[in-house]
Amino acid sequence: MAAPMSQLPPELLLSIASKLKIYKDYIRFRSTCVNFHSNLPSRPRHLPCQFPWLLLPLGQNRGRIRTSFSLSDNKFYRLELPETRQRRCCGSSNGWLVLLDQTPSIYLLNILTKEQFQLPVISTFPNVLDYDVYKLGKEYIIERRPGGGRYTRNLKDMRNLFIRKIVLSTSPLNEKCIAVAILNESDELAFCKEESDSWSMIDDARLYSEDVVYHNGMFYAVSKKGGVAVFDLGGNKPVVSFIFPPVKCDGDILYLVVSDTGGIFLVTRYLNFVSDVEPDLIYSTVGFDVFELVASDMNWVPVKSLGDRMFFLGGNSSLCLLASDFPGCNGNRIYFTDEYTEANDGGARADHDVGVFMLEDGSLKMFPCWSSHSRSIRPPHIWVTPSPW
Repeated sequence: MAAPMSQLPPELLLSIASKLKIYKDYIRFRSTCVNFHSNLPSRPRHLPCQFPWLLLPLGQNRGRIRTSFSLSDNKFYRLELPETRQRRCCGSSNGWLVLLDQTPSIYLLNILTKEQFQLPVISTFPNVLDYDVYKLGKEYIIERRPGGGRYTRNLKDMRNLFIRKIVLSTSPLNEKCIAVAILNESDELAFCKEESDSWSMIDDARLYSEDVVYHNGMFYAVSKKGGVAVFDLGGNKPVVSFIFPPVKCDGDILYLVVSDTGGIFLVTRYLNFVSDVEPDLIYSTVGFDVFELVASDMNWVPVKSLGDRMFFLGGNSSLCLLASDFPGCNGNRIYFTDEYTEANDGGARADHDVGVFMLEDGSLKMFPCWSSHSRSIRPPHIWVTPSPW
């Protein structure tokens, strides 16, 4: 007589579990019985990058619960995330949210495990000259770079305006994790390493502040005109080289994406400003152009089709996945969220500018996923790839 499933030996259980590629399938399998639960790790290391969730803005209940939308199964999920309350999200990398509140602290939060880490505080950026919590309304003194001069920021504005995005090279559980911050107002880049207690500027890469990605030991940053700075942060000081922009590169927002094969793509996003009355400049996305870097001669070529690829762009670390790895999904798509902030363009904002762009015919489909779950535009939507690591 065959042994019941509950008596399967640990080595066979591990072999079966290693075939599961979707995190929620693994969790269900591990929950089958006590034997499965005790012999399978709670944090599987074999899982590939998961399909991202779309974390929605805060709903009417601004407390412990956040709603996420899963495109892969077209369902909403309620997440207990009290750690995000009163905090602004300025990045999403490798399953970790980057959160700011009205203190100098910068938090990393894993939405699955609820683990938290802290990066060096905001007051350690080289252009932050002083922080004094008792100077009400003028707690921070910022150096205007280049050219000198100083200005003050209060706690709320520092949380909302100082940093645009933070990108991680890997999970903070990895001792070699490096974080790169895009500074909103000065168009500068700064970095910190796992052992650092302060931030350092990447002086040679100033103005390359549209987007940053990490690949194979190097960071890539793109400027407003499409030029790319490539920098190695593994040594004592940054080593920077440059790639010329495409001949035609005139988008309103630019992104970099690392493909499944390690190729580098440049994506330009075009906006239509439907209201040009300040301070409420409201925009909507009208299209995208895509370029691929040819490594042999370091030139960009236009791309008319992504094939099986899907790009996920916005306030997250840009992501590329293959549709064939996720049943029911279609390739040749760019999924995007709204991400303009007050410091980008005099108060520009998107009224839920969240959707998908189909490259085959240039059409756009907007997502109505907030209608009954969140009517707020703050904080913006953001893609999050769930990861137990």
